[in-house]
Amino acid sequence: MFNLSSITTETKLYPPRVILLGTPKVGKTTFAASAPKSVILPIRGEEGADDFSIAKFPTANTFKDVREALKSLLEEPHDFQNIILDSASTLERLIFEEICVEHKWKSIEEPGFGRGYAFAPAKWVELTNLLDDLRKKRNMGCILIGHVKTKLFNDPMTDPYDQYIWDINDKASSVMLKWADCTLFAKTKIVSAKAGNEMHAFGQGERVLYTQERPSHPGGGRGVYGRLPYELPLNYKAWIDAVVVASK
Repeated sequence: MFNLSSITTETKLYPPRVILLGTPKVGKTTFAASAPKSVILPIRGEEGADDFSIAKFPTANTFKDVREALKSLLEEPHDFQNIILDSASTLERLIFEEICVEHKWKSIEEPGFGRGYAFAPAKWVELTNLLDDLRKKRNMGCILIGHVKTKLFNDPMTDPYDQYIWDINDKASSVMLKWADCTLFAKTKIVSAKAGNEMHAFGQGERVLYTQERPSHPGGGRGVYGRLPYELPLNYKAWIDAVVVASK
């Protein structure tokens, strides 16, 4: 019912919807698996969860498998608090495969001029709807792990520069990044210094988490997730401690 008596100032706190992007083998799955009472849904093509002795579904080989796993969490009794998709990057292939079956195409490129890709955002929205149902009805958070690629960005206000972006289709990436409460970027920290006439990169293997967007990489969040320190150790406890501090 929508009338003046239905207006409320009540606030509702739901678990966060997190997208965790990062460079290869930096420790994205390790970070995500540290979330309390997590269950991992491995996607075909990923082996990152194999080394973790935490709850995990069988590997999803189709987008239908993904639906069934999420619906089981929605409908069956359990005490899980977080669902981890490892990874949302490899999930894109399953989405393309389902679209091709539905339209009897040999590949997502068959229709030409990018028309095949135009069907994918609706599948991603279907995924977000299932995750939102888990969030609202079962109080479950989610962490979607994603890989990155580099792309030259021609900024009209400065010289062109390379940036890390999610390695899925741009339209799908736009849908998912707008949906997420928090986008994080994980990388091994590198410092550059000039030696003579040349620039050299140095690092000690320190793995860090960037919580805010910069020209070189994605990041950011709404509400408390937009008030976090720019750089944190790549450690789930360090991140959640920063969230607690920022919420006060």
